[in-house]
Amino acid sequence: MTAKAGAAASFMFMLFLLNIACQAQLSPAFYDSSCPNAISAIRTAIRSAIASDRRMAASLIRLHFHDCFVQGCDASILLDETLSIQSEKTALGNLNSARGYNVIDKAKTEVEKICPGVVSCADIIAVAARDASAYVGGPSYAVKLGRRDSTTASRTLANAELPAFFESLESLISRFQKKGLTARDMVALSGSHTLGQAQCFTFRERIYNHSNIDAGFASTRRRRCPRVGSNSTLAPLDLVTPNSFDNNYFKNLMQNKGLLQSDQVLFNGGSTDSIVSEYSRNPARFKSDFGSAMIKMGDIGLLTGSAGQIRRICSAVNN
Repeated sequence: MTAKAGAAASFMFMLFLLNIACQAQLSPAFYDSSCPNAISAIRTAIRSAIASDRRMAASLIRLHFHDCFVQGCDASILLDETLSIQSEKTALGNLNSARGYNVIDKAKTEVEKICPGVVSCADIIAVAARDASAYVGGPSYAVKLGRRDSTTASRTLANAELPAFFESLESLISRFQKKGLTARDMVALSGSHTLGQAQCFTFRERIYNHSNIDAGFASTRRRRCPRVGSNSTLAPLDLVTPNSFDNNYFKNLMQNKGLLQSDQVLFNGGSTDSIVSEYSRNPARFKSDFGSAMIKMGDIGLLTGSAGQIRRICSAVNN
């Protein structure tokens, strides 16, 4: 091994150890003494929001994903634009698309009433995603807590690191691997799309020009998405059970009824076909793997200990 290669290996090993150390500081019991009613307060706020808007469940799960993939799970996605902060809210993958900011703000307000300055916005996002999943029939899982909030955000990183709707399977796998997630994790996490909706401009190319799409499905989708115009018109990714967390997403892919290109590539003669097929037959395995992948994703790029801060307001850095 050359000196240069040895130095690189040592650096990667140090990063590995640092990540393990950060993970070790997280625990589902982190607030048991400092704010024992925090989790129930968050759950109440999340349930109320989804009861008023069922689509909010998918939005909160997606918000956690988009937070963790940019700088790590540090609530950077919640920061508003300032002279010194380029908000991630205006990144291509979030603008007029990401939702749930106000729901997290509401949960934070309720938690601050009982335990001011204790619970991080990053942890609230993580708990909200779990509670959203459970509320609509998805898995509940133990959320590790103890994250701290970033004092920075990066629209540039968000534009570079969030997956796009037109990406290939190889590109998607690479993106997830860079975050420490496997292809199986990626497919499991994608299963939450069964709850989601997409804007017409994100699937127009697929329903008019792709060959690996069910003809009847494409015809149905064209009714609300013409060749020109209606760019922001929403359509459910799953027409059959759009409000339930189930494995119908994978059944759709096996019938060439994936609405987004980045969904259908998961079942298109590639390396993830077998995982999609497995999840289509075994909903219990899908839900188990989804919970495990969410826990794993929640460990990306952590701020713990004295790093970062506990924001008093999720949309702004403390003075």
